[in-house]
Amino acid sequence: MQKIKTALLSYGMSGKVFHAPFLEFHEGFELLGSWERSKQLIQLDYPNTKSFASLDDVLQSDAALIIVNTPVGTHFEYAKQVLLAGKHAVVEKAFTATVAEAQELADLAKEKRVKLSVFQNRRWDSDLKTVQQIVSSNVLGEIVEAEFHFDRYNPILSPKAHKETANDGAGILKDLGPHIIDQALYLFGFPQSVSADIRITREHSLVDDWIDILLFYPDFRVRLKAGFFVREANPAYVIHGKKGSFLKPRGDVQEDELKLGKKPNLDTWGTEPKELEGFLHTEIDGEIIRKKVPALQGNYYDYFDGVYKSIVNDLPEPVTAQDGTRVMQIIEASIQSSEQKKVIDL
Repeated sequence: MQKIKTALLSYGMSGKVFHAPFLEFHEGFELLGSWERSKQLIQLDYPNTKSFASLDDVLQSDAALIIVNTPVGTHFEYAKQVLLAGKHAVVEKAFTATVAEAQELADLAKEKRVKLSVFQNRRWDSDLKTVQQIVSSNVLGEIVEAEFHFDRYNPILSPKAHKETANDGAGILKDLGPHIIDQALYLFGFPQSVSADIRITREHSLVDDWIDILLFYPDFRVRLKAGFFVREANPAYVIHGKKGSFLKPRGDVQEDELKLGKKPNLDTWGTEPKELEGFLHTEIDGEIIRKKVPALQGNYYDYFDGVYKSIVNDLPEPVTAQDGTRVMQIIEASIQSSEQKKVIDL
């Protein structure tokens, strides 16, 4: 099996939890190491790797693929250097700080004939995979409305300065927002217009921490919400159609298990507890159905496998730069809508 030598641009939470375990597990990748600015930690977990002293060291290494998993405000600068060096790139969400930056990176990747993918791993959550199955099966009939939540109860400001200082990459809109925006576009396509309300709710916060985004489609609406003052969680996904409804609590276990140091596998990984099953209430062939729906298995491995196949077999990336640019279009339109208090046509 062809090996793709891969390096990370940081080994904080995202590198340690979301990337390194899958790069190590997938037989097609060889994890070379990570750029580490202060602490050299990656070798403690992966003894055969190295700690790079600078971005130039990473760019001059044998890495064919570089993961840009640094703060959002640095994504454009670092990804551009990676692409100019002729290397493939995976860029964390939010893809960039602006639509213009996203489009420039997409164009540069085409020019350099390298692969560029956005790390929207939550397409491979057990929750979203289950919702996708319900929607695509047409068991709800014609969709009337959907509502996605990514809520937390966390009134305390983050100790990470880049998350709480006013900058182009900070705030819940570019932190949790890209997850549910991408999921909505993945399921329903690009909307016609956007209306949004963006607020600050935490004491002393300098960045947005509550969003309510409404996507307008010709025949239905999709509402996306996220905030830090939800002690009792809403269903993460609520979908109503002309035949029935489906409600699904957030149940994907992958992030929690990765934080505990558990290693991914292909058999039992991403299996939700039974008590977090979704609930379907609909009509099928004239019969009213009310039942629990077991969640499909989630696995972020499938994202990395898609990246591998895109490079080795010259296939489309599992999440394309165009996908990332479209998410940025929704984000920019949401900011404009909230500031101007009006619906923005796309």
